[in-house]
Amino acid sequence: MLGNIGFSEILLIGLIALLLFGPNKLPELGRALGKTLREFKQGARDLMGTDAPEPPRQDVTPPPPAQQPQPHAVQQETKQDSRRLPD
Repeated sequence: MLGNIGFSEILLIGLIALLLFGPNKLPELGRALGKTLREFKQGARDLMGTDAPEPPRQDVTPPPPAQQPQPHAVQQETKQDSRRLPD
C-alpha cells in the first residue's frame, strides 16, 4: 500500500503537515506517532507470544590493525648507513 510513495510524495505530505499544524506542533506530533508505533509493536509482540527479548546490539566495527615493525625498513636503513662516507 505505501510501497508506491516516492520522495516527492513524502515531501508534499510534509509540507502540507507543516502548513496545517505549524512548526511548533510538528515535533509533538512526531513524538506522539513514535510512541504509538512503539506501543503497537509491543502489543503485537505480546499477542504473538514471543517473550524472549531482543538481543542487545553489538558493535560491528572492526578493530584497528596492529602495528608491527617492518623488518625490511630496518634493514634498508642500515644499508644506507654503510654507504655513507666516514666523518
